[in-house]
Amino acid sequence: MKVDDFSYDLPPELVAQFPPEERGSSRLLVLDRRTGGVAHAAVTDIPQFLKPGDLVVFNDTKVFPARLIGEREPGGGAVEVMLIARIDGERWEALVHPGQRMRPGRRVRFERGGHTLHGEVLEERFFGRRALRLRTGDAGSVMDAIEAIGHIPLPPYIKRPDLDLDRDRYQTVFARESGSIAAPTAGLHFTESMLRALDEAGVERTTITLHVGYGTFKPVRVSQVEDHQVDPERYAISEDAASRINAALHAGRRIISVGTTTTRALESAAARGGGQVAPGGAETSLFIYPGHQFRVVGGLFTNFHLPASSLLMLVSAFAGRETVLDAYREAVEQRYRFYSYGDAMLVI
Repeated sequence: MKVDDFSYDLPPELVAQFPPEERGSSRLLVLDRRTGGVAHAAVTDIPQFLKPGDLVVFNDTKVFPARLIGEREPGGGAVEVMLIARIDGERWEALVHPGQRMRPGRRVRFERGGHTLHGEVLEERFFGRRALRLRTGDAGSVMDAIEAIGHIPLPPYIKRPDLDLDRDRYQTVFARESGSIAAPTAGLHFTESMLRALDEAGVERTTITLHVGYGTFKPVRVSQVEDHQVDPERYAISEDAASRINAALHAGRRIISVGTTTTRALESAAARGGGQVAPGGAETSLFIYPGHQFRVVGGLFTNFHLPASSLLMLVSAFAGRETVLDAYREAVEQRYRFYSYGDAMLVI
């Protein structure tokens, strides 16, 4: 299967650079995966396309401000650090720019709003990554300093600096567990009133956690789909969530996954549990592309994704490549807004 088969033409002006003026005001393209039929609606209309007994599953991960901007010690010189994951204690895996100047032993200082962080490069790792030790300049915790000093790590296709508004709008209203360097963007559309509307429509809901890593921005650099590898990410499913999901599966009720991250966690947990969603924490590097047999997900609420990306391949696995690309062409024609701050798509 060729990666180029998942390409499509997108005018650059359709890539959303800002969130909509109000959360929950985006458009919704509804795709019937059996017929290929398309309907146009608003995200607030989602209860109309679901039915009592459906179970909607959200990812409650929370984005932390993982982008740090500082200067080398001694001598100055700008340094930018993207924290990827905590290794343990004070040690973090990070991308550092300029990397050629940040060899093991080099130090960097970050300051903002009266807070200070000191970093030291411990070792060089694969793909330009570094192991970095962080400590504060006072008695406060490293995480508190990161929250105060860090910048929201907006995706590379948003061509502007992060703003104060991004601390709210690049975060879901149900975010609970800090650990992601990118938002589960399908969840950005939901407001408290939309969640209440689901409850009133008899739609059940629950949450799982998958911490989105830097791999979500990883381009597919191979020519054959099967040769691509997805970076591992941690997920956790509570006993209560697993019980709700398995009860819905047993009863034949439809499970609607909000986002590709939720989908990967659910399908990984089902593979681990032999068809039933296994509770607990685990790591997944599951790559879902056409040919995948879905065990859990019966509906998918998602944003529009980059051409030839692993996320577009996941949606294509669920609804069919030609069906999805036809729907994307319709979205382009109708001037939908694309990617993280863009409009949404419901596949049922």
